[in-house]
Amino acid sequence: MKQVYLDYAATTPVKEEVVREMLPYYTEVYGNPSSLYSPGLEAKAGLDEARKRVADLIKADPKEIFFTSCGTEADNWVLEGVADSLKDKGKHIITSRIEHHAILHTCEYLEKHGYEVTYLDVDGDGFVSPEALEKAIRDDTILVSIMMVNNEVGTIEPIRELAAVAKARGVLFHTDAVQALGNIPIDVKDLGVDFLSMSAHKIYGPKGVGALYMRKGLRITNYMHGGAQESKRRAGTENVAGIVGFGKAAELAGQNLESHMADLRELRDYFWEKIRTNITGVQLNGSAEKRHPGNLNVSFDYIEGEAILLMLDAGGISVSTGSACSSKSLVPSHVLDALGVPITKMNGTVRFTIGDFTTKEDIDYVADVLTKVVERLRELSPVTGQEGW
Repeated sequence: MKQVYLDYAATTPVKEEVVREMLPYYTEVYGNPSSLYSPGLEAKAGLDEARKRVADLIKADPKEIFFTSCGTEADNWVLEGVADSLKDKGKHIITSRIEHHAILHTCEYLEKHGYEVTYLDVDGDGFVSPEALEKAIRDDTILVSIMMVNNEVGTIEPIRELAAVAKARGVLFHTDAVQALGNIPIDVKDLGVDFLSMSAHKIYGPKGVGALYMRKGLRITNYMHGGAQESKRRAGTENVAGIVGFGKAAELAGQNLESHMADLRELRDYFWEKIRTNITGVQLNGSAEKRHPGNLNVSFDYIEGEAILLMLDAGGISVSTGSACSSKSLVPSHVLDALGVPITKMNGTVRFTIGDFTTKEDIDYVADVLTKVVERLRELSPVTGQEGW
């Protein structure tokens, strides 16, 4: 049976070039990068090279890159670090209703500790309005956090415009760029952001490695306490092999960005054309134009997304009904709810995400199986065609 993976937004396979670069750091270059003898200095050299490669991908200075265990840690570090550092200035934070749970749950935590959070609404395509942000900023606002690319529907937010609003009011701006990194161009100076979160395993690197861009000159409370690693900003012996892998993945992403985007966009549009040609009662969620090049979030009328997922899995096809971090939850998507998608359509939503190893033959196979799955499920559905479903 053919196997097709279409959940690249959840995680990506590690590329062979990345694995090859990592391997020596497990068995040969195993020194602690904080040690001053030769094996330690050799490990530190690998760390420094990776830091430069990650910095180059987002047009930053290597000194502005701090490695973490994941994107979630980077998000937590910014929110909690800024909250603690600027608590005397104010305790008001602004974010959006469609953020990743790494942001939303941290905001909920801060609310329990005396902070106030404003959750901005989005329009039907998932966009945060700069005008809405302007109205929400107060004298006691200390941080704005808006994601760059939504992990469920793929909408690309107007980060440059949003950051400019915050900057004009003297408020720090953070963006979670985990889904954006390696999939759209990023220039932190041009965007005007103060903080940016990243993760290696979304760009064909290893799991368990992330990074935080922190604009030069900023200093917030440390999230990890202990040793002097990461310029005394983030304690704990670095995951050298993983970081080296992140660096290689970042280098490859930068070299191939334009072709990567073009190839994904071509396959995505080809897939969407086959879906809407062969299947009735479908709806694309998120912006049709300003979206992640490999993201298709589609609602199918009259059937359950979980049923589609399971039947596709039986055909060797891996997809998602939402973000991977909440896929085990039975609660409808908070993102689709914020976009105003009716509950009936939310329940029939599937996220397809295409990556570097996806082929046209894969898409043809998935389109064929998907058409049959939807037909079969609608035949079994007791509500097919009923008004009000």
